Amino acid sequence: MRQVKGRALWLGNAGDLRDARVVTAAGVGAVVELADSEQLAVLPRELVRCRFPLSDGGDNPAWLLRLAAESVAAFVRAGVPVLVCCSAGLSRSVCAAAAGVALAEGRPLPEALASVAGAGPADVSPGLFVQFQRALGG
Repeated sequence: MRQVKGRALWLGNAGDLRDARVVTAAGVGAVVELADSEQLAVLPRELVRCRFPLSDGGDNPAWLLRLAAESVAAFVRAGVPVLVCCSAGLSRSVCAAAAGVALAEGRPLPEALASVAGAGPADVSPGLFVQFQRALGG
C-alpha cells in the first residue's frame, strides 16, 4: 500500500486488504476495490466499501468505469482518505485513481495518471487506459 504524494489517496493490491489494521492505521476511511476475480476481503464495518468488477483486458462497460472514477472522485473531493486497490495494484487501481483525480481536480487524464503513477510501480494496461479516457469523454 502506497500513498499518492500530497493526497489522502492510497494505491494497493488485494493482499493489502488481508490486514485491515494496516489500512485503518493509515487513516483510510473508504476502500474502492476493482475486483476482477479476487475474493471479497473481510473489512471492519466502519470502512466504506465500493466494489467494481473491472478487467484489465476485457471490455468494461463505460458506465461501470465512469462509476468507479466518480466514486474515487467523490472521496477525493470530500477529503475522505481512500484506498484504491486491485489484484496487483499496478494497473486497474492506478487507472481508476487517476480517473478520480482527473474528475475531482478538472485535470486531463494523462496528466492525472502521471501524478498518480509517480507514487510507485505501475504497469497500466493501455487498453484499460483508453477505456477510461472514452468513459470520461476524453
